[in-house]
Amino acid sequence: MKERSKEEAQKRADQIDQFNSELKALEDDQVLQLSADQKASVSAYHQKLLAHFSGTFDIDISSKEKRLSFGMRIASFLGALALAVSVFFLFYQYWGRFSTVFQIAVLIIAPIAMLIATLYVSEREKTGYFAKLLALITFACFVLNIFVLGQIYNITPSDKAFIVWGALAFLLAYTCDVRLLLAAGIICIGGVISARIGVWSGCYWINFGQRPENFLPVAAMLFAFPFVIHHQRYTAFEIIYRVFGLLTFFIPVLILSYWGAISYLYIDDDTIEAMYQIIGFAGSAALIAFGIRKGLNDVVNTANTFFVIFLYTKVYDWWWEWMPKYLFFLLVGLIAVLILFVFKRIRGMTKATGQEVSA
Repeated sequence: MKERSKEEAQKRADQIDQFNSELKALEDDQVLQLSADQKASVSAYHQKLLAHFSGTFDIDISSKEKRLSFGMRIASFLGALALAVSVFFLFYQYWGRFSTVFQIAVLIIAPIAMLIATLYVSEREKTGYFAKLLALITFACFVLNIFVLGQIYNITPSDKAFIVWGALAFLLAYTCDVRLLLAAGIICIGGVISARIGVWSGCYWINFGQRPENFLPVAAMLFAFPFVIHHQRYTAFEIIYRVFGLLTFFIPVLILSYWGAISYLYIDDDTIEAMYQIIGFAGSAALIAFGIRKGLNDVVNTANTFFVIFLYTKVYDWWWEWMPKYLFFLLVGLIAVLILFVFKRIRGMTKATGQEVSA
């Protein structure tokens, strides 16, 4: 039997469930009738396959199990968040009563102990919920470790702390399949790269956010990464990379389309704003087309969202001040209807070419 990842096994289990539903519908409509031997053979094969997947990966093989797993993921996240906050406030509640040596020992031992516990549990727990919870607490302890040690020794803040935080976040994300930690790692490493770009341009690293263009190279790298490095075992991670890449591109472009004065470009502010408005419209339209062609729903939906944001912000700029409010909102409604017609047309063209893109 071919070895699969947990995500591939879950996808195959979903396909089996859909197949059984469709087969029943075909039989009810008297379109297809399998013999008793054929049905028994298919059923036995599916049961064997699902048993293997369930025993190896502990996947959800029914809608009820999926609902329970969703609740468990929420509970795991809330539990990790609550425990991390509890650790933080516990430290600060009694921190001043401890000696410096004891404080340093706790700061060093806590993340190491949590990391060992995370790795131990991840090797023995099939579901991964407790491992993910421990991984989030480990990351929180490590962030607290660097932050508090810096305060104890009065170390000058540096963006290099984000490198070690990001490295641990990526390690835990890929070890325990934690998407939240992958997002944390992306933010940390993206922040470091943006800060370095800001430093190279002459600003203090903490002020790198004052120049939105510092984030644009990070956006290109994040978006391109899943196309260069394929995640066969972590296919959901590719979506996170692409979405964060798009957010890192569109948000700075949106800001610069209204505050051209904070750009690196030494030209007229109005020209800068107009240029970035064009980039926003053209970029979102191009990415919608790219996502449709490649069948990437996340790209289509994210680019579509920002296309609408760019459109409505310009509508507000053009007509809000002088147009009667009832007429303004009527126009907004008509534009929404027009967008629906356009995307319905695109959806029809997509179906005609045999592609599937969620609107």
